[in-house]
Amino acid sequence: MSRSLPLFFGFAVLAFTGGALALFFLLPDRGAPPSPESTAIVAEPQGPDIFENATDRTGIDFAYRNGDDANLSTILESLGGGVAAFDFDGDGQIDLFFTGGGSLEGKAITGRPGRLYRNLGDLKFRDVSRECGIADLPLFYTHGIAVADYDRDGFPDLLITGWNRVMLLHNEADPAGGRRFVDVTVKAGLTDTRWATAAAWGDLDGDGFPDLYICHYVDWSFANDPVCTGSGATRDVCPPQKFNPLQHRIYRNAGDGTFEDKTAQAKLRPDGKGLGVVIVDTNGDGKPDIYVANDGGDNFLYINRGAFAFDEVGLNAGVATDDNGLYNGSMGVDAADYDGSGRPALWVTNFQGEVHALYRNAGGGRFLHQSQAAGIGRIGRSFVGFGTAFTDFDRDGWEDIAIANGHVLRNPSGATYRQRPILFHNEEHERRRQFRELPGKGGSYFRSEQVGRGLAVADLDNDGWPDLIVSHQNDPVAVLRNTAGATLGLGNHWLKLSLKGKGHRDLAGATVTLEVGGRKLTRFVKGGGSYLSASDPRIDFGLGTADRAGALTVRWPWGTEEQFEGLPIDRESPIREGEGKRSSR
Repeated sequence: MSRSLPLFFGFAVLAFTGGALALFFLLPDRGAPPSPESTAIVAEPQGPDIFENATDRTGIDFAYRNGDDANLSTILESLGGGVAAFDFDGDGQIDLFFTGGGSLEGKAITGRPGRLYRNLGDLKFRDVSRECGIADLPLFYTHGIAVADYDRDGFPDLLITGWNRVMLLHNEADPAGGRRFVDVTVKAGLTDTRWATAAAWGDLDGDGFPDLYICHYVDWSFANDPVCTGSGATRDVCPPQKFNPLQHRIYRNAGDGTFEDKTAQAKLRPDGKGLGVVIVDTNGDGKPDIYVANDGGDNFLYINRGAFAFDEVGLNAGVATDDNGLYNGSMGVDAADYDGSGRPALWVTNFQGEVHALYRNAGGGRFLHQSQAAGIGRIGRSFVGFGTAFTDFDRDGWEDIAIANGHVLRNPSGATYRQRPILFHNEEHERRRQFRELPGKGGSYFRSEQVGRGLAVADLDNDGWPDLIVSHQNDPVAVLRNTAGATLGLGNHWLKLSLKGKGHRDLAGATVTLEVGGRKLTRFVKGGGSYLSASDPRIDFGLGTADRAGALTVRWPWGTEEQFEGLPIDRESPIREGEGKRSSR
């Protein structure tokens, strides 16, 4: 989150780092800072709505609190919290967990409890935090969530990140026949006390057990809390460049409930400030790679060479900086095949004065910065983007984009604190894919202004159309039901898959390709993604008007390739490793 700073500091940053902050102040080709009004809805016909704000009918009533009522303007308050969409009890319904944040009382940092909501069906939820053990957990100031079945018992577990610690929660059976979460952090050996933000799970060494990448941010504390001023010379949140970075950590899952720190062996860079991470196979070799969004520094791309050997190739691959060769203030991240190439492009949300970054995967380990060519830049530079995800909201087979926006400065210059979210539609224009914003058409939520942070995608009502869940700073979370099929009169079909590895092994890095209507649609099994959040793990395809699906090919991570035929449309199907036809590839 690059922040507006005095001019003299901009010169210093330019001289020593070539960073995005100095760029914002000093380079004329960036243009003048946008006016606060530039985030308003442009004049375009509204509706019919694509998403209905269904929060009131869900029974979910919860808000993340960042402690800003103490009026201290610390950088801790700027990050916010996330949401996890996962089926914790195995009933086929996607449940929701929200981190709670915390409070600042004098020089004391205290935590607030998160909430777990069980999906009852028909878009109704019930708070089960107490009966599932969530309400009794030790409190700390929390941010993010990452989900994986770390012990391969068939039930997803939770990793929660936050100020000066993480918490690993094991999903266990309780005597009453339900499920509950038990804190096993110390037993697992995850006792690092540095500021943790985003995290992602993925089997990085091919043994079937999900390993763990944790982003750490900066060395802020009340003992290192400089006074920074924003617009009007009032105190405001300091930029990350005021602090030293904290090196990220990578852990090997030993398979016995414990984790081994492999940071040195993996040769992780020391200059993180990480806020987003996604694990995905970027080069098609079957091994999951790691892409990291850093705030005020180069983004990282770690190519997996096996046995916890990684090559950090961000600069050479073209995904470390923007198209001017300058780093950005990066927060949210995702990966998808938006252009039909069969390869995962990388997507990053950035700070005010910068353009969100779309890196097209050109193959051969090279990416091309395509934000302007793909129409991303048309929304201007006044947004501060956080949670984000690719999702085919209209089921036409092309991946669209949703973004939660909101500033970190209480009194920003050239922008507003509350900002409207963005919904990009993926369209063809002159034989290439372009993203066009749908201002006013997303629904009432997309016509409002929020301080958005975490965002997750999930089919909450199992109707085949992806819904959105968004966490905000100090305001209630939003649950947005996808109504595009009905309101737009679309007759598009869909296909949903629940991939199941042998022995419940982790599948991050798998690639799934479906032949339909003369096209090949490619989806990726990912670890992490978005911002401090975890989305529905099921793989889904929009089929457009095609009334049947062709062959489905799954390239399992670290293993074989299988084909599956005759999958029914407009329903969910389990895809089990070892039950398909082995490919000769």
